[in-house]
Amino acid sequence: MRLSQGHLNLLELCPRKFQHTYLEQLGSPNSLEQQEQLLAGSRFHALMQQWEMGLPIAPFLQEDPQLRQWFHAFTAAAPQILQIHDPLFRESEHLRMLEFRGHILTVVYDLLILTEQEAQILDWKTYPKPSRSDLSQSWQSRLYPFVLAETSEYAPEQISMTYWFFQANGETAQSLKLPYSSRQHEETRQTLTRLLDQFGMWLDRYETQGEFFPQTPEIVESCADCSFAIRCERSAQDSVSSNPFRSLAEIQEVPI
Repeated sequence: MRLSQGHLNLLELCPRKFQHTYLEQLGSPNSLEQQEQLLAGSRFHALMQQWEMGLPIAPFLQEDPQLRQWFHAFTAAAPQILQIHDPLFRESEHLRMLEFRGHILTVVYDLLILTEQEAQILDWKTYPKPSRSDLSQSWQSRLYPFVLAETSEYAPEQISMTYWFFQANGETAQSLKLPYSSRQHEETRQTLTRLLDQFGMWLDRYETQGEFFPQTPEIVESCADCSFAIRCERSAQDSVSSNPFRSLAEIQEVPI
């Protein structure tokens, strides 16, 4: 099974919700506000890919004032973002896959820049900057450098991941750089091994015996806002959360 950081986030947050969402293809539609946020994020990623490939971007900017604002924030920060000249490799929307514990781990880097000395992963976000601790614990921050270290000759200490946040009302971009290390790499390997071995066991029981994946403890706050709350007999609320900026585990990946 192909697993992305979004799968891992949800699997760790609530295995039962993973079952409903990915195995049973259940779910409720996003709110209008959430749909607009996802669409805006998708358009920004498409814009950045067009720009990186040297293709015309004027139509994007003319049609969407929000994109213009974000792109102007990007160009203002570009000297800092794109400070590497003549890299060995540089590609937008770079796909990598790694076979691990019987599954295919899949990552897509918004921009990957490689030199002889280091490997930089850059990621664009169109939601407010979270805390460093929350971001560093997300599966994107753990999985992306892990896969790169496993599929290249770079040591973990040569790898970093930098997030750039382009907010709706902000004229400047904010960044947060997360270095990587051998200690983090081994911790991620151990956590992935444990999580995917559990997943394999749950999946086998689900497919052969019809046994449901385990639920998250009810004390977790996310149960109150979960669209499967009634199905799980957890809450009287069955609506999608009104919070426009959900936890990192809930934010969907932007399709290109």
